[in-house]
Amino acid sequence: MNFTAKDVSELRAQTGIGMMECKKALTEANGNKEEAIKILREKGLAVAEKKASRIAAEGIVDILAKDNLVAMVEVNSETDFVAKNESFRAFVKGVLETILACKPANVEELAQCKYAGTEDTVDAVLKDKTFQIGEKLSIRRFEIVEGLTSTYIHGGGTIGVVVKGESDASDKDAVKAVLKNVALQIAAMSPKYLDKESVPADALASEKEILLAQIDNDPKNAGKPEAVKEKMILGKIGKFYDTNCLLEQEYVKEDKMKVCEYIASEAKALGADIKVTGFLRFEKGEGIEKREDNFAEEIAKLTGNN
Repeated sequence: MNFTAKDVSELRAQTGIGMMECKKALTEANGNKEEAIKILREKGLAVAEKKASRIAAEGIVDILAKDNLVAMVEVNSETDFVAKNESFRAFVKGVLETILACKPANVEELAQCKYAGTEDTVDAVLKDKTFQIGEKLSIRRFEIVEGLTSTYIHGGGTIGVVVKGESDASDKDAVKAVLKNVALQIAAMSPKYLDKESVPADALASEKEILLAQIDNDPKNAGKPEAVKEKMILGKIGKFYDTNCLLEQEYVKEDKMKVCEYIASEAKALGADIKVTGFLRFEKGEGIEKREDNFAEEIAKLTGNN
């Protein structure tokens, strides 16, 4: 053996990979540390490819702000346990640093950027982390927002929100405090659109079709004149706006006013204009079909009784 226990320990500290894997790599490399790192990375690639078909629906949403830019990213793992791992969270912070430095257009471009503080690509570092942690990891999505913003992270990374606004107020910190409250609203109430004007025509038409079908399927209302049905639909569309449009929602901290009224009242107090111009809301794992494991089968596998 051309290496010592200290060499194994140093390789482990350098790579974050387990002692046994480091020992095997050094043995294969005849004690050459650089060659051992190369072997570990090659193994990491193989592990990453093997795990590619597995479902990663856990993970975290994180946000980083620098100067006039904010980046929000969702990075997924297979289990919530890994999502709490400090090494995983540090990797996500590095991804955010990379996004703000490189400003890639999409996840594919991001994968080829040099990961913050290294000469390796984000893709290479992601594969290394997959090997180290032992789960499929994936960078699902990110957005970059420029301008006057406020942000909010809920539940340690379960939900992330970025709110963008405009204001002529001199006290930008006060404006950001208003935007922060709006961010809390978005996290809690999950609006789909900013305001009535933001609702796509096809989404509105689809909602009207659903409402008409509900009326026609109700024996009490099915026989009513079309003009009456139209008025009923208009009333229900109002409720649709109140539920789905941020500025029309009841403000969570004061349910006697809408969000638009809350913003107007704060603007009046500041003697300035405040306008929310857009928002982003990422919820960890939303839309990903999660694997439903059979607990009895898992126990059988572990005990060798399958």
